[in-house]
Amino acid sequence: MRPSSPTRRVALLGALAIFTLAGCSAPAASAPEPSVDTHGAIDGATELAEPALGLTSVDADGRVTHLDLLEETTTEIGEVRVPTAAHSDGRYLFVADDEGVSIVDSGVWTWDHVDHFHYYRAEARVLGDVDGGGTATVATSNSSTTGGTGLFFPASGEAVLLDTEALSKGEIVERFRLDRPPGAGLVVPAGSFAAVAAGDEVSLHTADGAEVGTRTPCVDPAGTITTRVGAVIGCRDGALLVTVADTGPAVERIPYPEGTTAPRATVFANREGRPTVAAPAGEAGIWMLDTRERTWTLVPTAEPVVQATAVDDKDANLLALTPDGRVLVLDGETGELRARTEPLVGASLAAGRPVSLLADQQRAYLGGAEEGRLWELDFADGARVAREFTPATSPLFTAETGR
Repeated sequence: MRPSSPTRRVALLGALAIFTLAGCSAPAASAPEPSVDTHGAIDGATELAEPALGLTSVDADGRVTHLDLLEETTTEIGEVRVPTAAHSDGRYLFVADDEGVSIVDSGVWTWDHVDHFHYYRAEARVLGDVDGGGTATVATSNSSTTGGTGLFFPASGEAVLLDTEALSKGEIVERFRLDRPPGAGLVVPAGSFAAVAAGDEVSLHTADGAEVGTRTPCVDPAGTITTRVGAVIGCRDGALLVTVADTGPAVERIPYPEGTTAPRATVFANREGRPTVAAPAGEAGIWMLDTRERTWTLVPTAEPVVQATAVDDKDANLLALTPDGRVLVLDGETGELRARTEPLVGASLAAGRPVSLLADQQRAYLGGAEEGRLWELDFADGARVAREFTPATSPLFTAETGR
């Protein structure tokens, strides 16, 4: 791995200080006092004064490593089966193959208290496997210590809700496992409930699997993400937004604008928890879904994009990946090009291999398996490559953890 210069190290520490100022004051390496509100603390975890940001990666052979972005050190966590897909909630990696899902605990996470944050570190480890047929779709909430995590296995039609609090204690506990028709589907956690999308409809369930309320049509369900507002489920005619209030879960439909001919959104991404999410719309541009306003906006782009993620900051930064492997920084309201990189992951895209494009408040992270590299990009500074890493194993799937 290529070390950074002292200037870059100071810049990173400054960025982390911004996060720290948002949190409660707490001494480093001290456990929080027991209380009714545990602030996301778990027995055996250490509370930190700043987020322990890292990049947790899985290579093509299933080897899992963690790159500490502050110390620039790499730790080997363990091994899982050969992966075909991966999903993360900012702490866990859910690594899928045709036989099930392997769960990796990166050991670092942030507890979001809405107006401030708490940061923790625990042992990084491979927790175990959940069996199922076909490469599962995975849906997570914004909490890595409470609520649930949803898995849907397309070959068997099994809809599984895992207990996320149990995961934080090193245990894999299924809250329910329901049978649905084989095919595309989703299990989407929402508070203490979950929505199951399969067979062109969405049903709502308590954590023990009991169905509540009425079913909602959703033709060809594909794509999900959780924002501060609620959980999004992509449908052919738009999206469903699942929210939870004192009266229980509710489903709202957010249709596409009338007369649109752009391809539908099927892959949503954003800076974790933010209300606005992005999804590629083929050659038409990028869909922006504002879950707070319940509106879609089609942002035109000068060239096709294959990935997009909404930073959703005060400057409305929007990141996109082009077919030749360039990262674009766009105005999320107009589509105006603000900056672009050189082709960084063109070989991976040409070979049909996964590419990871991630965004947080200060930086973007890009990884390509063919290139065997990880890049840290300063999207607010002309998409400058702030740091470049060459891991010992080539990252097939990468997640930013500790956030």
